[in-house]
Amino acid sequence: MAISRGRQRDRGADYWPGFVDAMASLLLVIIFLLSVFMLAQFFLSQEISGRDTVLNRLNSQISELTELLALERGNSRDLEETLSVLQANLSGAESERDRLQGLLDTQAGAASSAGGRVAELENTLDSEKRISARALSQVEILNQQISALRRQIGALEAALEASEFRDKESQTKIADLGRRLNVALAARVQELSRYRSDFFGRLRQILSQRSDIRVVGDRFVFQSEVLFSSGSDEINAAGRSEIDKLGEAILELSDQIPEEINWVLRVDGHTDERPVSSASRFRTNWELSAARAISVVRALIDKGVDPKRLVAAGFGEFQPLDDGDTPEAYARNRRIELKLTER
Repeated sequence: MAISRGRQRDRGADYWPGFVDAMASLLLVIIFLLSVFMLAQFFLSQEISGRDTVLNRLNSQISELTELLALERGNSRDLEETLSVLQANLSGAESERDRLQGLLDTQAGAASSAGGRVAELENTLDSEKRISARALSQVEILNQQISALRRQIGALEAALEASEFRDKESQTKIADLGRRLNVALAARVQELSRYRSDFFGRLRQILSQRSDIRVVGDRFVFQSEVLFSSGSDEINAAGRSEIDKLGEAILELSDQIPEEINWVLRVDGHTDERPVSSASRFRTNWELSAARAISVVRALIDKGVDPKRLVAAGFGEFQPLDDGDTPEAYARNRRIELKLTER
């Protein structure tokens, strides 16, 4: 009889190792699930932090929005897959809980201890469900942010297209204005050339037919000896008569040229390459050439020519007509040139 009771006690004690193993396995599963969930939470927080950085750099990285959107889609899919795995694990844990609950129901002697563990497992499962719900909420927020980014990209693309269209219109208008301006300028140049020809023709008529007054290119040239004594910037009596004739021609021309043509008569003074005399009040040929040009301009103003239509310039010896060093070459280079041009 004692042997029978001992065998009964032994058979009753055999349940505990299996129960302990099952509980240990369950705890390992729960710990594993918690570890997986913590890792998921860590990666999720890192991902959300990365998203905030991407959003802050949006204004300066518009050219990378397409790649960022693709990356966001991939990350969203990864999160959804992670949530699916967590949900599958939760389903497994719930199944294991149900199985353990069945085992606990068969073990009346360990009801109170098992009930406490079941309650703990249920709390753990509830906590994991709440975490999963938060993860789903974060995924939804990320999806909303992606939608907002898509709308912003659409708006930026529309603005860019509108800007490109306006730019093309502006380019077309600028090209058209340029063509019109070139045509207008060409017409003005031709018109001024016509008046220049008329002006030179008139000068040939009214000025004395002297060899030291001639036309060179688009300039009317006076040899300096016609107007000035050697080394002087004062117009002599003979030169004053020629300047008076020139003034009359300019006044006649002023009445003929339309107001919209902004013309001027440029008076250029030139000397030969020989230095000025030490007795002269001018230190350089440049000063002498400029003073002579100014004297001609003043004489024309005295004759009634509008000062706004006159320009005086001195070139010294640096624009010779003849590079020779003979007296004839020097005489050709000492000159006053008149050029009708636009301002």
